[in-house]
Amino acid sequence: MNSNLGKLQAYPFEKLRQLMAGITPKPGVSEIKLHMGEPRHATPEFIKEALVVGLGGLSTYPATPGQPALRQAIADWMKKRYGLDGINPDTEILPVNGSREALFSFTQAIIDPNCGYVPLVVSPNPFYQIYEGGAYLAGADIRFLNSVRENDYAFDYASLSEEEWRRVQLLVVCSPGNPSGKVLNLDDWKALFTLSDKYGFVIASDECYSEIYFDEAQPPLGGLQAAKQLGRNFERLVMLSSLSKRSNVPGMRSGFVAGDAAILKDYLRYRTYHGCAMSPVFQAASIAAWKDEAHVVANREQYRRKFAEAAPLVQSVLDAPLPEAGFYLWAKTPISDTDFARRLAAEHNVHVLPGSFLARQAHDINPGAGYVRIALVATLAECLEAASRIQQFLTRL
Repeated sequence: MNSNLGKLQAYPFEKLRQLMAGITPKPGVSEIKLHMGEPRHATPEFIKEALVVGLGGLSTYPATPGQPALRQAIADWMKKRYGLDGINPDTEILPVNGSREALFSFTQAIIDPNCGYVPLVVSPNPFYQIYEGGAYLAGADIRFLNSVRENDYAFDYASLSEEEWRRVQLLVVCSPGNPSGKVLNLDDWKALFTLSDKYGFVIASDECYSEIYFDEAQPPLGGLQAAKQLGRNFERLVMLSSLSKRSNVPGMRSGFVAGDAAILKDYLRYRTYHGCAMSPVFQAASIAAWKDEAHVVANREQYRRKFAEAAPLVQSVLDAPLPEAGFYLWAKTPISDTDFARRLAAEHNVHVLPGSFLARQAHDINPGAGYVRIALVATLAECLEAASRIQQFLTRL
């Protein structure tokens, strides 16, 4: 077996399962799951219909680069969303089976373990666990940039030494952030590009939450969009996006990687061996989803209403500022995050995720400790009921 498998920690939800072992919820109290970032709004009917119409595609092997019509639909969307009217659908866009698969495989393709030193992947902390797993299984080590509220979730680049920066081959960012909801601004991107120019590492921008925001006039800035605004090309830069949260189709596993054409050319070669071409059936449904924006606007409105009505109830008893984007409340707890999550589940059958499970000890702290992530993904009624129970819990606590 690959010895690097031993470096992998249990996934946060496995840790949560172990934390909840032995709990017997109170009878007659319904379970409300707010621990997992799984969209639970209804999948739009037109996407289901496109899926059915596309079933004829089951008779053919899919091509790894995806259908030209899918790449064009994505390019058209990127032009409308980010103003990237010059993006080339044949060389700068590659469909993938969701951003999770792509984040892992992209790391395997980028990292050179035979470079004569131990390569590094840099990740935010807290972070999406795939960043760490992808790094270790590519033969790299990982370094964390703590993201804390006291510093407005800005990265402390000085926490890595000059020697470490010289070994960095890949830096992963998540904007809007998971779990904080922090959106990188143009100055943030300028600082990242300056580091990439100096040390030559690739930037992978995980933007899976980019379409969940509050102000229709101010969508979150994307990485490729920032590069264009700063007069740069896409050298050493890719973005990853997904339909899962945008279009409520997490079970379809559909997204894309876009950016540096030279990198994507080699990544495509990797993927032809990886065996991960998207099903023609899902490609047909994805084309329909990327071409329609009305359902995305309606989706955002559902989240806005939940934040408007449920968040104030939570904020009356917890320090839980509204995010800039995304569907999480990142709430500070008056007791340890693990005790809070366990007791809330035991006493009120509401499930949230301890922040320490999303982070690692780095630079003398675990930046997720003392927080819980509350995903407002359930129905409005369930979110309001959960918020009411959280109020009751904190009042007694």
